[in-house]
Amino acid sequence: MAGKTAPFSKFEWMIAWRYIRAKRETGGVSVMTWISLVGVTLAVFALIAVLAVRSGFRADFVDTIVGANAHLTLRQNYMETVTVTQGDQSVDVTRRVDTLQDADALAADLRSIDGVTRAAPIVRGEGLATVADRSSFVQVYGISTADLMDVPLVRSPQSSQGSLDDFGVREAGGGIALGSGVARNLGAQVGDRVSLLSATGVQTAGGRSPRRQTFDVVYVFQTGRYITDISRIYLPLEDAQSFFSRDGVHDEIEIYVEDPDRVEEWITPIYRTLGPESFLYSWKDNEGAYLRALTVEDNVMFIIMAILVLIASMNIISGLIMLVKNKGSDIGILRTMGLSEGSVMRIFFICGAGLGTVGTIFGVILGCLFAIYIDTIFAAVNYIAGGGVWDPSIRGIYDIPSKLELEDVLLAIGLSLSLSWIITIFPARRAARMNPVEALRYE
Repeated sequence: MAGKTAPFSKFEWMIAWRYIRAKRETGGVSVMTWISLVGVTLAVFALIAVLAVRSGFRADFVDTIVGANAHLTLRQNYMETVTVTQGDQSVDVTRRVDTLQDADALAADLRSIDGVTRAAPIVRGEGLATVADRSSFVQVYGISTADLMDVPLVRSPQSSQGSLDDFGVREAGGGIALGSGVARNLGAQVGDRVSLLSATGVQTAGGRSPRRQTFDVVYVFQTGRYITDISRIYLPLEDAQSFFSRDGVHDEIEIYVEDPDRVEEWITPIYRTLGPESFLYSWKDNEGAYLRALTVEDNVMFIIMAILVLIASMNIISGLIMLVKNKGSDIGILRTMGLSEGSVMRIFFICGAGLGTVGTIFGVILGCLFAIYIDTIFAAVNYIAGGGVWDPSIRGIYDIPSKLELEDVLLAIGLSLSLSWIITIFPARRAARMNPVEALRYE
């Protein structure tokens, strides 16, 4: 009768280790062992790298959006009746108005809401910026100096030129701020003069006449988001009101909250402060399609990488099946010596699970190193490839972001260990149930 042994005894580990490192000529499967180890290592490495880049992309995308744009934007749209005098007659005319008449008071009310960190009235429009013979279509934001100082990625950008303290200074020709992409397209630097042309212009008897005004560049900033840097210009609020014919009114109010990821929680409280003519939209509304696509892509990529880990783990099954076949006589001898089915099963389980565990450890190390030094790695790849590996004009982000999170690493470890350990059970059970008589019949 087979004897009882303590689970995972020292001799079980010793036999398993001898089987793993045995050469093929002595009945081992050394080549398959290395293939299994390398396969699991590369699969886990790829999984962690993908998860890190995925988390980095999302974090970088959100940070560059909410760091230079409002978390919530308030606009108003209502009908207004005005009296127009035509000769000796007065006619009431109803028109649609989409500007804010008392934005400063409304902004003060919004700032009193719990969780709202900032509410800034702005003027917003579009124009054509020109320097010498170079021009670029731009989005113009008219904002006060104090409110501009509170925009995170303008106050503390990735890189900058000039001083934000000169913004709006009259001695500096109004002192405007340019995105780095706008400055690059125009060939402009701090101290240059930029001519701004507005298509809306001024209403005259002969129709609308385009308005042109010249400003001095005092600050150039790079937020890290290509689409913002390539189109954004900040004008002093009073200059923007005059330039776009918004005397005494504003186009919208930019609202910032404590947690932009949970911006929906502030929509209802803010609406309680507003009238029926007001409406809000969040940064998620603007970028909703991209966020949903990013979420779907994240889920699909995780499934694909999980399948890759599964395929790599299948190599362990192949190696163990070959090992069980080659060690059939050894199993028969061990069983006749009194070794239990459980001990035989644990020996081969240790072989397979050990390969999966070691491969997982190596994969985690490589994946973490890749995530940490991804900029250096891609800089080397870009140099070897002669450039063009990462084009920010296509992807909208200057660098490949990577964010190594503990939960992603633990997810990769759990997935790899569970797959490699579970699939090891099946060939191990086959070895344990092998009939010792049949195994020794031809020995």
